[in-house]
Amino acid sequence: MIGQQDVGCDINQFETPRPLQITSVFLSSRDTAFDFITAIMSQTIKQYPDPDKPVHIVFVGAGAVGCFYASRLHHPSKNIHVSLIARSNYKALLDNGVKLQTHSFGEYTFTPHAVFLNVAAAASAPVQQWDYVVVTTKALPDRGDDSALIAPLIGPNSCIVLIQNGVGVEAPYRTRFPATPIISAVTVVSAEQISQGVIRQNRWTRIHLGPYSNSASFDTSTPITKDRDEAPSATPKGELTGGSLTPTGSSLPSPSPSSSGAPSHKLTDSDLALQKRGYDLATRLTSYLVHLGSIRDAHLSTESHLQLIRWHKLCINAAFNPCSVLSGGIGNADMVRDPELRLFLSAIMYEIWDAAPLILGLPKGEGFEKDPKGFATPEKILKSTERNVGSKPSMLLDWEAGRPLELEVIVGNPVRIARGRGVEMPRLQGVYALLRSMQSVRERRKREGKL
Repeated sequence: MIGQQDVGCDINQFETPRPLQITSVFLSSRDTAFDFITAIMSQTIKQYPDPDKPVHIVFVGAGAVGCFYASRLHHPSKNIHVSLIARSNYKALLDNGVKLQTHSFGEYTFTPHAVFLNVAAAASAPVQQWDYVVVTTKALPDRGDDSALIAPLIGPNSCIVLIQNGVGVEAPYRTRFPATPIISAVTVVSAEQISQGVIRQNRWTRIHLGPYSNSASFDTSTPITKDRDEAPSATPKGELTGGSLTPTGSSLPSPSPSSSGAPSHKLTDSDLALQKRGYDLATRLTSYLVHLGSIRDAHLSTESHLQLIRWHKLCINAAFNPCSVLSGGIGNADMVRDPELRLFLSAIMYEIWDAAPLILGLPKGEGFEKDPKGFATPEKILKSTERNVGSKPSMLLDWEAGRPLELEVIVGNPVRIARGRGVEMPRLQGVYALLRSMQSVRERRKREGKL
């Protein structure tokens, strides 16, 4: 969508960029099989594909973020070919390619291998298979099932890559494609489409990639981690620092000194094999971005650490995005300068900060606080946002334009996933209920001709 930006985070809220970092912290039972892989992969990464076997990558969604990363992956001389599935900007991309004005790489034109108007056209393209199917569209599960949309593109050796905001975005794809490797990705990039087919990258290039098996499932029987030594604390942190965490016990055993606060099942051999394959494919894709695309801050993560990164970004997105709408259309800097709004933003952020390790089943002390350089505290995020004058969150831009909101993956899914794991987030649930109602009422009035 022209004019929209993905500016979710300040670069200082993450760790200092390092070339092809393989993050091996926060390992759990679903990651234990990868201890040896993380040690070996860093020494044995294949930087380039087999020159006799082409690698075909298709991006579903040709917006600013998709076009930017697609341009860094396209290297025909190395037999890596990137195609785009576009909609509103299809003709511009077909006629002129993608014109990029970037802070990081200067100005250049990216000519895709092919540009398709829809999935059906891409599915009938004369390629042996789509090796990577990269989804960069807005995640709107309440409006349709994107996993069904890409089904014609998925072959027996395809890999799905999800570059989308929020949490739980992977679950529909895992349900539909139980045997297909999935790579989950989190970006920190500021980019916008300033006119049809013209992309401006303002700041940052960061992307974290990691395999996904089933860690963000809504099914509480899904294996998450090994048992904890201690039960999770549910002690409220107080009004100024965050919300209380109250295990509901609705789907889980009550915490006790001898029981875990999260499910503790074992992954099957097929689960581990799928995770290993996903890790291998994520390693290769990260290598392409670093060694060919010159994205110095492309990072490879284990599954549990990637999910922790998703939840950390949620501390920002789930606070600022909905509150910008609920507060009447106030931008980021103005919100943090209002004492009452700042207090409320901080409380939501700490509610997520405290809940995420419990939801992911991480042992005490293995959450965000274990890596203070990698995960900025809510206080630091709020302080840095004071400089973000004039910036509006993407959800506010969507609300003002009358577009559907990414409400479910940014606010609804976190509440549901947390509840399924035995953790309540009352502030975020309240924000979700109010904004969900606002959107519903506005759409009903629009249908009735009252807007």
